[in-house]
Amino acid sequence: MEINQQKLVKVDAKTIKLHVKVTDRFNGELIDAQGETIFDFQDTYVPDFFPGQHYGDYVILDIDIDTGMITNWKTPTAEQIEEAIKED
Repeated sequence: MEINQQKLVKVDAKTIKLHVKVTDRFNGELIDAQGETIFDFQDTYVPDFFPGQHYGDYVILDIDIDTGMITNWKTPTAEQIEEAIKED
């Protein structure tokens, strides 16, 4: 005879994938080594150097649950950051 029954099973959860829609409302700060604001992004598109196919409207981050590290981040070049500042 088959019956419906739920069983708890342990799983190894590894990553939280975030897709946050900001639609032209991205805010962020570029901070220098002394903690001072170099540039303040206000109500703009997500900069192109952010990971994923975000089309300027999404922040897409993969976060390792154990370490809290963002695993899909690629270090942007100075030129990419300069371009993002110019575009804003």
